[in-house]
Amino acid sequence: MSTVTTGVPAQDRTSAGAAPAVRVADAAVAYDSTTVLSGVSLEVPAGEILAVLGSNGSGKSTLVRAMLGLVPLSSGSVELHGTPLRRFREWGRIGYVPQRLSAGGGVPATVREVVASGQVVRRRRLHRATAAERAAVGEALEAVDLADRARDSVHELSGGQQQRVLIARALAARPDTFFLDEPMAGVDAASQRALARTVTRLSAQGATVVLVLHEPGPLEPLIGRSIVLSGGGIVHDGAPPRPEGDCARPGHEHVHPHADPDPASAALPDIEVPRRG
Repeated sequence: MSTVTTGVPAQDRTSAGAAPAVRVADAAVAYDSTTVLSGVSLEVPAGEILAVLGSNGSGKSTLVRAMLGLVPLSSGSVELHGTPLRRFREWGRIGYVPQRLSAGGGVPATVREVVASGQVVRRRRLHRATAAERAAVGEALEAVDLADRARDSVHELSGGQQQRVLIARALAARPDTFFLDEPMAGVDAASQRALARTVTRLSAQGATVVLVLHEPGPLEPLIGRSIVLSGGGIVHDGAPPRPEGDCARPGHEHVHPHADPDPASAALPDIEVPRRG
């Protein structure tokens, strides 16, 4: 198995006294007159895997989007790697996997084009892709077992395959801090286990991973800390809550009725993070 790395050496990310990867202080978000988050404060140390849990409408995705500046704060502050969000410029360190692929207008994009778009933040204006960047795209596609679909339109893929394209897009940029918004939603058990293998490798490299989840599922053994949101605030910060009811049954696969079966994922290999060129 080849050695894999993220964008910043592990010793630089986890040294004593280093700034947390994310710091949120007394954050509030409101849509029109409706408060979605209020008084949220937390720190995510570099190298930590954090699960953000809660019921639908609890503010999980809003919190992650606020961490990235995708939704404005009504009050409070966010820092990324010790820098206030408004002054943060090292976006090549950040990998973001949204809940679903956007329509992208009327022009159909290929799988390779979508994955390559994750590298744009690292490029200068009018910069053409280097051989190393093209290799990173190929490695990312192989990592999610979609190399044979590189020339296909993303709209021809199943929901589970599209989710894997989004993960490959984040991997291709080789960041050291990942935000994944509901990566388990709408994919089958095999794809969920493949994601767990990816997160395992990211963690071994010292990457920071923030995951929005309905429930931990196969990621549970990897998660040392979780926060639970309810009513727009944090009501739990610590070890992941133990599953109850049907989710606690032995052999429960954590695949919900909304899952989009993806037969191709049954043969997924171990996913590896792309190597630095």
